[in-house]
Amino acid sequence: MDLHLPSAASPSPVASPALSRASMGVAAFSTVVEWYDFTLYLFMTTVLSRVFFGSGASSVLTTLAVFAVAYVMRPLGALVFGHFGDRLGRRKVLLASMAVMTVAMLVTALLPTREQIGSAAGVVLLLLRCVMGFSVGGEYTGVMTYLVEGAPPRRRGLVASLASAASEVGALLAVGVAALTTALTSGPALDSWGWRIPFLFGALLAAGTLTARSTMQESPAFEELKSARATDRAPLRRTLRGQRPALYRTFTISSLGSITYYVGITYVPTYLTAVGGFAESDALWLATIASAAVIVITPFAGAMADRVGRRPTLVLFAVLSLVLPVSMFAFMTRGHAALALTGAVVLALVAGGVSAVGASSAPEQFPVEGRLSGLAVGTVATTIFGGLTPYLSQALIDSTGWRLVPGVMVAAVALLALPILWRLPETAPARLNE
Repeated sequence: MDLHLPSAASPSPVASPALSRASMGVAAFSTVVEWYDFTLYLFMTTVLSRVFFGSGASSVLTTLAVFAVAYVMRPLGALVFGHFGDRLGRRKVLLASMAVMTVAMLVTALLPTREQIGSAAGVVLLLLRCVMGFSVGGEYTGVMTYLVEGAPPRRRGLVASLASAASEVGALLAVGVAALTTALTSGPALDSWGWRIPFLFGALLAAGTLTARSTMQESPAFEELKSARATDRAPLRRTLRGQRPALYRTFTISSLGSITYYVGITYVPTYLTAVGGFAESDALWLATIASAAVIVITPFAGAMADRVGRRPTLVLFAVLSLVLPVSMFAFMTRGHAALALTGAVVLALVAGGVSAVGASSAPEQFPVEGRLSGLAVGTVATTIFGGLTPYLSQALIDSTGWRLVPGVMVAAVALLALPILWRLPETAPARLNE
């Protein structure tokens, strides 16, 4: 007998989802833009460090610090967008966040460089990244909530995992465009104007996604809530008071998903270049293959969470996150392409699995009326274990000389997460019915 009963806060399944396939498709695949931009910055770290902070020894670390500082804006954006999403609707906040992202990416592509305006270039870059971090705060949580509320109950895991898969498409697109740009432009051309091409492409991608989102329906669960006049004027306050166990669980899921993703996928090209001794273009191509592998596993992990359950699937990937990362990072220090590729692919597969299951299990921890606000609090974990970890990894390697630090960091978080995930209430509708 399964003693892991569902939380009293867990929402009941939506009996007859009213979302059209077109609306769900637009929502799921629009996460391409969010992950394209944020991973693009990390994949272009070594180039951006020269363009905005010079060629000094600390320029890479400074560029990663900008990413980390800007990422602090993500929970703030999530709280603001979450508040309005729980009060006014999911569709409106998804349109607003994408509009801000479109403008921020376009302006980034047009920024003056350090060679043109000196150190002010780095300051302006930081400000723009903060705007981007704020807008991203309302993106992924909004999309996950929208899909969970609109999908057939027995396929929530699979449908929500499509958003995770699409984010991997965005990462793949980002690393592919970055690799192509660095391969086709020479050193001086890349630092002068070539680096702008990936960001211009991202602005066009965001503008197209904004247009597509304008055709989306509102979440059926929110429409029911609105019709019953049950929306809350202060959803965050009610969530903080009445949903603390759900907040702890969501924080744990987000922590594991964030560190496996940002250390095991987005930091890898920088690691391969700075530690593994690979050229920038070679490191990016290896990361491209790893990102492609993630897209393959994501729907399988989502479907497995529907059939087997959220809890056992998350526990499985947490165990893998505990035992594999150190050896995989060791593979990437050998200077051998095949070993480096093996390490990158295995780390990416584990990270993709955690993200796929978290896409459905995290929103299911909260009732409809405070779901976005609850998920917004969980993004604090994303800031700590996502935005800060690439910088912390590089800083610890530089200060200690220990090249396996990133793997140890991932394993440590997995070890702390396992006891909580082991006791996670099951929320998969199929498992609850059994």
